[in-house]
Amino acid sequence: MSLTFYGAPMSTAGITELVLEELGVPCETVTLDISKGDTKKPDFLKLNPNAKVPVLVHDGSVIWESAAITMYLGETFGVEKKLYPAPGPKRGEAMKWIVWTNVTLGEAVSRLTRNTTDWFPADERNAKAGETAKNDIATCLRILDEALSGKQYLLGDYSLADAHLHSIVGWMKMLNIDFAPFAQIGAWSERCSARPAYAKVVGSHS
Repeated sequence: MSLTFYGAPMSTAGITELVLEELGVPCETVTLDISKGDTKKPDFLKLNPNAKVPVLVHDGSVIWESAAITMYLGETFGVEKKLYPAPGPKRGEAMKWIVWTNVTLGEAVSRLTRNTTDWFPADERNAKAGETAKNDIATCLRILDEALSGKQYLLGDYSLADAHLHSIVGWMKMLNIDFAPFAQIGAWSERCSARPAYAKVVGSHS
């Protein structure tokens, strides 16, 4: 088996890195420097014309988009390790949360960073749009908080859906988003952070 993971520090590739660590799947890791334009070089663009990480190459097949990668790795390696549901309704739930992380929550977070951080030029920012994004994120967090009520993890037992979503939530905590009203998320996040794989990945970047 040939498995190669292309990632970069402080990017959404951190999600894939955590998923791979949870699964314990041996792979070759290629670390790119986004600031030096590594993702825009011809060789990488042949793999992902979007010029983004993460990218996974498994036995010659190229997969991009972190949600797709998490679901693919879950289906391929996670079922027997009890980290991803077998085909059926539970798998549908896992897919729901993984995609929600990237599409619904991720879109609101993207709007917040675009309009409130110095990662983008001041003349491209819109304070009102930033405020709307903050409200939309709060709505998303309420949905997640209610979904975790009475449960240790999203599907009951820990799964790659938790790894995927928690990776984004951990990053969101650096954006001055107020998590105080969401006690269920706080407790769930602590449980996710206590996992050895999470500690190892975070430690490797500190």
